[in-house]
Amino acid sequence: MGFLSKLFGKSTEKETEKMTNVKLAVIFYSMGGTNYQLSRWAEEGAKEAGAEVKVLKVQELAPESVIAGNEVWKATVEATKDVPVATSADIEWADAIIFSVPTRFGNMPSQMKQFLDTQGGLWATGKTVNKVVSAMTSAQNPHGGQEATILSLYTSMMHWGAIIVPPGYTDPVLFGAGGNPYGTSVSVDQDGKMIEDVQGAVKHQAKRTVTVAEWVKKANQ
Repeated sequence: MGFLSKLFGKSTEKETEKMTNVKLAVIFYSMGGTNYQLSRWAEEGAKEAGAEVKVLKVQELAPESVIAGNEVWKATVEATKDVPVATSADIEWADAIIFSVPTRFGNMPSQMKQFLDTQGGLWATGKTVNKVVSAMTSAQNPHGGQEATILSLYTSMMHWGAIIVPPGYTDPVLFGAGGNPYGTSVSVDQDGKMIEDVQGAVKHQAKRTVTVAEWVKKANQ
């Protein structure tokens, strides 16, 4: 058996099995539409694994006048107008959470940071403990802060007592998507188009997250 077969073999087979009773919240912030699309792919992958999924956005903080002056931003707001805004109740509901955000100077956007910072009540009562979490991101170039942005999310999750599930190198599909072991990341060109083909990697990451969440849920029953 070759190295890749040893590395990937049985784990990917298990991840394609149908999971049951796992509740996944996919929570995103998107200004140009990329992370909204990543979230929808994650939803598809998780549903294929048998999970119950909610796709949710965080509250926009930018003034409407600023958004109106940017056609791409304005179009994304319109496209996501019917997506529910994430709440503390959604965090409490979920067994697992996948976050998807663009990078802002190597960090998460203020919109996502504000959402996390308002979860102190859940944290104080232990309701964030053992949530299974994973993260995805985008930037305008391959070294535009993707890993740092994902790590900024994971730092908060350590304080939550969450169980972090990165994709690692658990499936060959990750290499075609750029090979980011922290979480799926994608580069976006000047026209707002994704450069790498990451759909398969996103779906794999979602299925892996659901798989681990099922293990944790069963262990706690």
